[in-house]
Amino acid sequence: MQNDTTGFTLWFTGLSGAGKSTIAQIIGPEIERRGILVDHLDGDVVRTHLSKGLGFSREDRDANILRIGFVSKLLTRHGAAVIVAAISPYAETRELVREMVDDVGRFVEVYVATSLEECARRDVKGLYAKAFAGEIKEFTGVSDPYEAPDHAEIVVETEGRSPEDSARFVVDELERLGIIPPVLEEAVA
Repeated sequence: MQNDTTGFTLWFTGLSGAGKSTIAQIIGPEIERRGILVDHLDGDVVRTHLSKGLGFSREDRDANILRIGFVSKLLTRHGAAVIVAAISPYAETRELVREMVDDVGRFVEVYVATSLEECARRDVKGLYAKAFAGEIKEFTGVSDPYEAPDHAEIVVETEGRSPEDSARFVVDELERLGIIPPVLEEAVA
């Protein structure tokens, strides 16, 4: 696939269960339809392969996010649209990643704004229940902070909206911001 555009990173941030990964997976093919090379970096997958052995202390979380940011920078530099879905709870660390990526392309923060209550309701693994009971330490949004972005380029509210509608909203915003071109409808013969 040919890519004549400047690379960019879409950085989805939000609480566990907010819908980051789901929305990111839906958006990928929409960006590819525009002839742009897409790579996905999911926080859980990267933690398994690139950040194996890291825990959940602030230092380890920051190391994980900075590693994802570094890989994003490399891919962005080569013209890819990098879609990252990672909780990335600390504003200062997200800002460091923004600076890294903005050196070579464009960093677009997408805040998946979903209440703690809704994330806990969606939780099929029961992690929130364990965190509320004190069985899981350092759980973002419960016993460890989540610093919501103050100036995200895109804020998508997911409550009362399907993942497909949330993804459509993000794609529309990317078009409005001039980050991706609209899909040109093919003429019917």
